[in-house]
Amino acid sequence: MKNIDNMLVKLYGEKMLAFQQERYAKAEKSFEELFGTTENLMIFSASGRTEVGGNHTDHNRGKVLAAAVGLDVIAFVTPTDDGIITVKSEGFPQDTVDTADLSIKEEDKNTSAALIRGVADGLKKDGFSIGGFKAYTTSNVLKGSGISSSAAFEVLIGTILSHLYNGGKVTAVKIAQIAQYAENAHFGKPSGLMDQMASSVGGFIEIDFADTANPVIDAISYNFAESGHSLCIVDTKGSHANLTPEYAAIPVEMKSVAQFFGKNELRDITREQLWEKVDEVRKACGDRAVSRAFHFFDENERVDREANALRRGDLDAFLREVNASGNSSFKYLQNIFATVDSREQGVVLGLYTAERVLNGRGACRVHGGGFAGTIQAFVPNDLLDKFISEMEHLFGEGSCYNLYIRPVGGTKVL
Repeated sequence: MKNIDNMLVKLYGEKMLAFQQERYAKAEKSFEELFGTTENLMIFSASGRTEVGGNHTDHNRGKVLAAAVGLDVIAFVTPTDDGIITVKSEGFPQDTVDTADLSIKEEDKNTSAALIRGVADGLKKDGFSIGGFKAYTTSNVLKGSGISSSAAFEVLIGTILSHLYNGGKVTAVKIAQIAQYAENAHFGKPSGLMDQMASSVGGFIEIDFADTANPVIDAISYNFAESGHSLCIVDTKGSHANLTPEYAAIPVEMKSVAQFFGKNELRDITREQLWEKVDEVRKACGDRAVSRAFHFFDENERVDREANALRRGDLDAFLREVNASGNSSFKYLQNIFATVDSREQGVVLGLYTAERVLNGRGACRVHGGGFAGTIQAFVPNDLLDKFISEMEHLFGEGSCYNLYIRPVGGTKVL
């Protein structure tokens, strides 16, 4: 495994090299025990992502600020000539998908098999070649962590098929679009494109989804390791069970406001148009839909300010905007806790604890879809130990992650 050490440092950082060497060696052994061979073995990785700005804007063709992180899903893979995709993920039952039948199957909704079939289906529909392979995967992108385990898995499958059957020619953007199709059509979750795009493209990027077929992606060069701050994600250990209706309601309500004006998404109207007819829209769509629409307009502008602050090296301005994003999500987007179970408010308690420890420094906000799951914080390094200690006191050992931003997304490791 020594010949991939440089790649492991690139993907995970120098501090994680020994851990990743052991992780990869264990995965290779598991693959051999499962499939009996390591002939023609290839290794792939797809990263989790952290959303830095643009909370719930992508599904209405908005703007986001996102980064690929060092938490990822890896796969040890060998190709087969039978058209059968066999994937054994650590801790989960084995999935088997026949590429001869890529139809949407209702009985497979919300399963990893649906994601595999959906990615293969999307590639084939777009004119790419597909085929069989055997894979063993292991992930440290924790499910429900807000770092998007499903997007990482989709991008991983797309990256594997790109390299095995298309010479690695399927672009990162195309893989992301196909991954979204798999999640929407086959898996049954109405996600936007941000998760898949950040996981597939990698690095620290600003994305404008005004044209979803051709999103504008701008890389941002900023080294948080030299900023005196650490990027932390805190898993509040909340359950995501029965929350799909809560997530789905956000794009539905936002789009209902756009539809009032004869448009499909909020990107096609302005805040001023909404304000001019706000009394009529309130009656037609409801107050929460209007509030969420205002959040969309403000958040879109906020993403630009965040990105520009980083480009000019103004960390203080960036942190102010992160806090403002969190404030808007809490008040106007209203995705901090689920109305179906008001007793569970781990995200609220996490934000309270973060603000108490930070005491006016750094920044914190809800992370990802919300309602349960994670918060994000930019923590001054002199407060990092205290921050981790307080969060683990509240949510348990190992609940706070200090993230490494990696420069690549879906990739062939070896």
